Amino acid sequence: MLFRRRGGDPEFPKDDRGRGSLDDYKFDLLPANRNTVIRLAGSDPHQDVLATLLEADVVETAIARRTDEEERTDAPMPVRLFADGRIHGPVGRVPRGLESVVSETLSRLDMAGKKPRIPVEIVRTRQGLRVDLRMGETR
Repeated sequence: MLFRRRGGDPEFPKDDRGRGSLDDYKFDLLPANRNTVIRLAGSDPHQDVLATLLEADVVETAIARRTDEEERTDAPMPVRLFADGRIHGPVGRVPRGLESVVSETLSRLDMAGKKPRIPVEIVRTRQGLRVDLRMGETR
């Protein structure tokens, strides 16, 4: 019998589950290379917001830190975007299992004295607009 690993968050339709893997990170949750990307899950309901941000020059995440209660209950991590001096969204959420990678990245950026924001690329796919967190650029 063959067991396949299913990617992404099973709460969402197959083409909106997000994408990413812990295999793309080193032991200290640093991205293994500059091309490492996490695609957000649950972007379908937010197509109108993403369409307005498609032409923005610089788009970054605006993710709130998880509280102890959210960590304890393994609550989803919603993602908002910062562009043109405003916060937009939410536009999706981090796929299940990758929340720790995003939290660690935000902490690492904050401790280094940088803005705790992850660069974002909004990509057009056959299924609609999707949000890619460009994790490799935070190394």
